[in-house]
Amino acid sequence: MDVPADFPSTLPEFEERFGTEEQCRDFLAGLRWPDGFVCPSCGSRAAFRLNVRDLWECLSCRHQTSVTAGTIFHGTRKPLVMWFRAMFHVCVDKSGLSATMLKKLMGFRSDQTAWAWLHKLRKVMVRPSRPKLEGKVEVDETFVGGVDEGAHGRGTEKPLVAAAVERVDVAGARRPALGRVRLAVIEDATQVSTTSFAAANVTTGSMVLTDGLASYAELAEAGFVHRPRVIGKNRKNASKLLPGVHRIASLLKRWLLGTHQGAVRPRYLQAYLHEFEFRFNRRKSRHRGKLVFRLAELAVAAPPHPYREIIGAGA
Repeated sequence: MDVPADFPSTLPEFEERFGTEEQCRDFLAGLRWPDGFVCPSCGSRAAFRLNVRDLWECLSCRHQTSVTAGTIFHGTRKPLVMWFRAMFHVCVDKSGLSATMLKKLMGFRSDQTAWAWLHKLRKVMVRPSRPKLEGKVEVDETFVGGVDEGAHGRGTEKPLVAAAVERVDVAGARRPALGRVRLAVIEDATQVSTTSFAAANVTTGSMVLTDGLASYAELAEAGFVHRPRVIGKNRKNASKLLPGVHRIASLLKRWLLGTHQGAVRPRYLQAYLHEFEFRFNRRKSRHRGKLVFRLAELAVAAPPHPYREIIGAGA
């Protein structure tokens, strides 16, 4: 769905547009059912709206539902107005928010509540059906986390993150422009892990640029045009031969250390990677309010993520 041209971009405009529960519900209904109500039970479009708890009742099967049922807002005890305000704060700041900052902005009593809300939003920032990367794509892995004494390179126990970024060569430019990015925590740097990551995130037939690690040897057999670059003993060659993916790794680590003070537990790291992707892939948008629209659009299309599920993520 296209973002309306008059969608609010400042907090006063946003508060005026989404200052009541009815305004928020009507907006979500438009996102969830752009062509009119559809019963989640039988698919019928014939329904009427009840005054009680703002429910819709299907005329065909009598199933009752609300606009928030089956979304991340399902069962929330907080007003939708607060959720919309939280989404605005999350999106308008280019660097994002920590749980402590969101707690202050929203007036929550605990960091735990703010963290849970942020994590729910991170869980929906990536569409499962999004198109894969294509064209010329750089792929590499990097370790994310603090320094491990006595462990270096691929021998460390820090989380390993695979990164892929579209590379757009620009005539006359010193470095290629960057397109979309994909990030994922992988178990190890074996052929199975690296090839699976590429297959899940890059369109078959694309040119994949990697270093000379043997684990990338199966990319050609997997249907990619593989172009390995031997880095050699000089580590500075890595950023020269694969500038895009190394820039992404640097930005990711700087963001985790800056916004989140490096306090990201490994089992929750993938959700933070989703947030980084969401921000980076929409970095050219000057209208920050449009990001709120996209996040709300993703939120009503995603299934509920109960607090217990979030706490147990990756455990």
